[in-house]
Amino acid sequence: MSLVELIAQADERGLAASGLACLDRCVPLLGAEDDEVLRPLWGSLAEGGPQWGDSLARARAAFPSGPGDGGDEPAGLAHRMLAAVPSTPSAPALREWADACSVGALQIHRMLDALEDGTGSVRSRREGRTEGMSPLVAAELRRQVRILELLANRGAGGLRQALDVSTEGRRVLRAVVSRRARGRV
Repeated sequence: MSLVELIAQADERGLAASGLACLDRCVPLLGAEDDEVLRPLWGSLAEGGPQWGDSLARARAAFPSGPGDGGDEPAGLAHRMLAAVPSTPSAPALREWADACSVGALQIHRMLDALEDGTGSVRSRREGRTEGMSPLVAAELRRQVRILELLANRGAGGLRQALDVSTEGRRVLRAVVSRRARGRV
């Protein structure tokens, strides 16, 4: 099943976790001191969302302000993902946000990948056309699909595994950002 289809079928918790996981993997671009700054939002999902708004406000306050217009560079896209988190989680708002985060995260990985991502667009990648995909984009696509599958099959029980998948992706992106900063790409 394609990523687009998985997002279309996801429930509210799956959508929130999908968007949050994409944002979580992009934390290295947001300039936070603490990689775990989004952990309270994950906790809110595990508890059924009662503290979502408060957790979101604390998370946003922990990040330095980003580019004014959000920009089209990786950090700007990550800041737009953070700014777009719905303060009140509802299925329509979460679906729109999760979809935008999916596109944004794939675009960020595409921009940061040292190898060309072939001729396919991010949209075509999400629809399942993966020929010629670069390794970093392919790994991000696999993570997004895996997280939605975990949540579809295990519900709230899949949140811990989804967080683990996201944490591994954050480590990969942090290494890529670090290599680029050192000029070794």
